[in-house]
Amino acid sequence: MQTTLEDSERHTVRMTVEVPPDEYAKDLDRAYRKIAGQVRIPGFRQGKAPRQVIDAMVGREVVLEEFVHDTVPEYYAKAVNEHELVPIAEPEIDIDDVDTAKPLRFTVTVEVRPRVELGPEDYEGLRVEAPSTEPTAEEITEYLDRLRERFAELDTVSRPARNGDHVLADVRAYVHDREIPEATRMGYLAEVGDENLIPELNKELEGARAGDILKFNAPVNRGGLDAGASDEPDASEPEEVSFQVLVKEVKTKRLPALDDEFATTASEFDTLAELREDIRTKIREVKEVESTAAVRERALAALVANVTVDLPERLLDDETEHHLTTMQRRAERMGVTLDALMQAQGIDELRLRADAREHATRDLVADLALEAVARNEDLEATPEEIDREIGALARAAKQDPKAVRRTLERSGRMLAVAGDIIRSKALDLVVERADIITDRSAPAGDTKNDDVPEESPPDEGTESEQ
Repeated sequence: MQTTLEDSERHTVRMTVEVPPDEYAKDLDRAYRKIAGQVRIPGFRQGKAPRQVIDAMVGREVVLEEFVHDTVPEYYAKAVNEHELVPIAEPEIDIDDVDTAKPLRFTVTVEVRPRVELGPEDYEGLRVEAPSTEPTAEEITEYLDRLRERFAELDTVSRPARNGDHVLADVRAYVHDREIPEATRMGYLAEVGDENLIPELNKELEGARAGDILKFNAPVNRGGLDAGASDEPDASEPEEVSFQVLVKEVKTKRLPALDDEFATTASEFDTLAELREDIRTKIREVKEVESTAAVRERALAALVANVTVDLPERLLDDETEHHLTTMQRRAERMGVTLDALMQAQGIDELRLRADAREHATRDLVADLALEAVARNEDLEATPEEIDREIGALARAAKQDPKAVRRTLERSGRMLAVAGDIIRSKALDLVVERADIITDRSAPAGDTKNDDVPEESPPDEGTESEQ
């Protein structure tokens, strides 16, 4: 089979394909056998009639039509692979008159995915800054403060409740004279400022003292006082509810002193210095993962900066729709509609589509750049790598790997799996050959003596405070 390729117009190519008679003879014979198996001809067993009889009884044109219908797509696919084209639309195929004594000749006009050509100088030695992986003093302190919060105790105070305090109260809710059980709580301990509380309750609790009786109205869903704590959206209509709240106690959190005793209580370590060092190690491990991901993202951005490509509108439209579909599914997993998600983010459909198109453009250019690197470096996806990827997909979907493979093969997505592997390997290579600048200096604010136990700040919430 011989093929010639020429550019037809923007993003479109024209291929001419010629298949010699001796090469397509077996395909023509298969067409005859197929027709013979579909008709009954007197004097011959089904499927055994010779060609001349089939031509006479059925018509040679019918056989040739069957031959063209079955074989031209195969020859087209071979030509596409030969020239490493990726069609993004259905091809227009123009077939010359079929004469079995001459080569089968047809032309194909098809819109294809563009190709980016890069040289080693475009992707080797890219300057990439790696974020520091050394924990700062502030990060270690924040970690310790969160740990102290877990071991905090509540002390009763006589002052008015402040943001962050806890209030013990009896809460009764009514609609007219009917008490609403799901919104009524006796001995309810609420943290002032908790975003999961209904806003009106938060507002009333701040500044309240023990013995105060608070009365207010608020729209409430059937989830009650802390419906916001649920991950599932509440589809019920809010109902206007009257509340009466008896404030019984105001409590403030008392954090444990940051010393060796706290380290022993909160961990398996005997000293605060050992606990700090363990925290430092854990934070560093997390930051190393984050830094690796950031380096890959920045290397890819630096690579894309070296690429100029004109994207076909059809390809960009398809990728934009893919992004929108992904957002729709993400919203569904969150239990909300895409419209509700847009409303929460304060954007309209026009802005959503513009953002999706921007992301689609960036992703397509990145893919084309990585594909160019892969071609330069002869990168391929090995059967073992494809097996591992299918295994990962199967585990994520909780399915049998064989079933996942069959699904991918039937849907024609195996090439996409291989493509993802190849592009990932190309990015690995770009990162490996990049000029990575790492800040190894101590982070600002870090000190040599941060293992010295700190004095606990004076507690503000004691019983004697007025």
